[in-house]
Amino acid sequence: MTPHRLSRVFTRIDHSEGRWCLRLNRSLAFPAVTPFFRVVSRLGDGWLWYALILALPAINGLEGWALAALMTLTGAACTLLYKLLKTCLVRERPFISFPAIHCGSPPLDRGSFPSGHSLHAVCFTVLLFHGMPLLGWAVLPFTMAVLASRVVLGLHYPSDVLAGSLIGAGCAVIALHFAPALSALLPLLPT
Repeated sequence: MTPHRLSRVFTRIDHSEGRWCLRLNRSLAFPAVTPFFRVVSRLGDGWLWYALILALPAINGLEGWALAALMTLTGAACTLLYKLLKTCLVRERPFISFPAIHCGSPPLDRGSFPSGHSLHAVCFTVLLFHGMPLLGWAVLPFTMAVLASRVVLGLHYPSDVLAGSLIGAGCAVIALHFAPALSALLPLLPT
């Protein structure tokens, strides 16, 4: 599909999703909503995930090291993938396309598709559910808040969040498939 044709497809989708974005974005009028979702979004930039990855070895020893290594490698691969997709699949953010949508937090970049925050949040949550299920359950509400924040803050369309989530889950499944090869490195890690 040519970039021009893809742009027309996104334009049609944008108009159908724009109404949903506007409705959700209007919740920023409530005093507690904006600060809450701004904090969630900022932590979803990576700060919570970095802290969690660093804490995993202390929480769960050798298995924590393995999970931290898997999350680090998978997170790096996810970053490369979503940056490539955003470069190839140019889609403007909702607040750019629809002036009535308020930008509730400064975006990290101009592209909207897919949501990198959603991609990483879902990927890391799936990996946590596999390696440390209780921790997976503990971060699930945060992950859901990250997904909601992307649309509420006017930064993404629902389809951006859905695509990011599906890609993130797929990356986690692929990483878990190849995780046994990583276990060969475990004797090299500190205990």
